[in-house]
Amino acid sequence: MKAIVAHSAKDLRIEDHPDAEPAEGEVGLAVAAGGICGSDLHYYQHGGFGAVRLKQPMILGHEVSARVAKIGPGVTGLEVGQLVSVSPSRPCRTCRYCQQGLHNQCLNMRFYGSAMPFPHIQGAFRETLVADAVQCVPADGLSAGEAAMAEPLAVALHATRRAGDLLGKRVLVTGCGPIGVLSILAARRAGAGEIVAVDLMDFTLDIAKAAGADRVINSREEPEALSAYSADKGTFDVLYECSGAAAALTAGIGALRPRGVIVQLGLGGDMSLPMMAITAKELELRGSFRFHEEFAIGVDLMRKGLIDVKPLISHTIALPDARAAFDLASDRGRAMKVQIAFDPSLSSSSLQA
Repeated sequence: MKAIVAHSAKDLRIEDHPDAEPAEGEVGLAVAAGGICGSDLHYYQHGGFGAVRLKQPMILGHEVSARVAKIGPGVTGLEVGQLVSVSPSRPCRTCRYCQQGLHNQCLNMRFYGSAMPFPHIQGAFRETLVADAVQCVPADGLSAGEAAMAEPLAVALHATRRAGDLLGKRVLVTGCGPIGVLSILAARRAGAGEIVAVDLMDFTLDIAKAAGADRVINSREEPEALSAYSADKGTFDVLYECSGAAAALTAGIGALRPRGVIVQLGLGGDMSLPMMAITAKELELRGSFRFHEEFAIGVDLMRKGLIDVKPLISHTIALPDARAAFDLASDRGRAMKVQIAFDPSLSSSSLQA
């Protein structure tokens, strides 16, 4: 089978890798669609991010859907041919954090396409994949593209859980890539009363508006627009910071009311914080990292029609054009979520779209 392998910055190859057979508790999968994530782009563009660097060739990808091809011994509840969303999260379930229910903080996590440990954890951008049956969530009724959106949706749902009660709250979202827009959908589903979204690109802001943002602000064109929300010590109850940019975090903190909550999702590297403002306003800074049970919750919300991710899928590109797909995904003025079609029948978008 063929797989998409990053060797170093800008060195992306489609290579042949051996197939594997499912063992006890496992299933063999024919990967259908895979979404290119920000971390995939960091490996492709820069060979990693922060202290995390590629030290060996690594199969990329962790946002995938697949068809069940083979069922290993002891597996129930899945059928050959069934479409599933595949969770990339494989906690050990035995370490102290797993025992506390903090599976996303597992000490022995095997998360697809991650260079954090060495040897690296190989990813899911491959034509065939053997996975634990518990990773596979039935996605009947969804398209392969929708099913592959379960992972980024789970990230936004976990952040929404970290934010706490949102019913009637005023919410600011900085950074309107896929995670930012999915956070808008999740916050609205959780009862947010007002949502304002900020980004540098009209293309992404248009999608944020369509996803339910009450107001969108292009901070490149209106650099002082958030200042109106800073009057009387601030306006917003919750900030979803999805850009990983220090300037966005600082501006968002200025617009938060006292005792507001900052949920930091963006991973752009370490940044300086306005500690005086955080302290004086008694703000709460809450990190949000990955997810666990929210993965199945996201699939359920999509299947029930309560969250619609289809407008975020801007392009679906065939596997042989994977490098061009990565270049397209890097262009935030043209693409929101670029997916790779491992099933050739799914490819629909031209590279000039």
